Amino acid sequence: MRHNKKFNHLGRTKAHRDALLSNMACSLIKSKRIFTTTAKAKALRIYVEPLINCSKEDTTNSRRLVFSHLQDKYVVTELFQNVAQKVANRPGGYTRIIKTGYRLGDNAQMCFIELVDYNDNMLKETAEAKSTKTRRSSRKKSAANATVVEEVKQAEAPAAE
Repeated sequence: MRHNKKFNHLGRTKAHRDALLSNMACSLIKSKRIFTTTAKAKALRIYVEPLINCSKEDTTNSRRLVFSHLQDKYVVTELFQNVAQKVANRPGGYTRIIKTGYRLGDNAQMCFIELVDYNDNMLKETAEAKSTKTRRSSRKKSAANATVVEEVKQAEAPAAE
């Protein structure tokens, strides 16, 4: 029975899996988006979100905790200076997984994993979508279109007689 065995082992030993997730987390923090398989991305999300949450509080202890996982001081400073400032008001959900299809060689499902606050294109789309959705403006447009259609019909009616 598999009781309490939720974690995906990714076909690796614990040391290999820890090194893989640490390197992937460093790459994600450096480049803000990486391309990988869906299984690895889901495992990485579980690994990196507590680290980002810990980086919100800039103390010596939290820096040491994050450094014990990442082992790269440049990535730790990037996380605490830049990333933590952007996610300060977000209560959770710091990463987004976007599925892209299947890999040609072995048909593995591929995806992007990215930091949510760093995708400027999606942020612009959501802001535009929120600003354009109002019921009042759609009624005015439909009423204006209806009067234009009626005027066109009235203009065509005498010409047809």
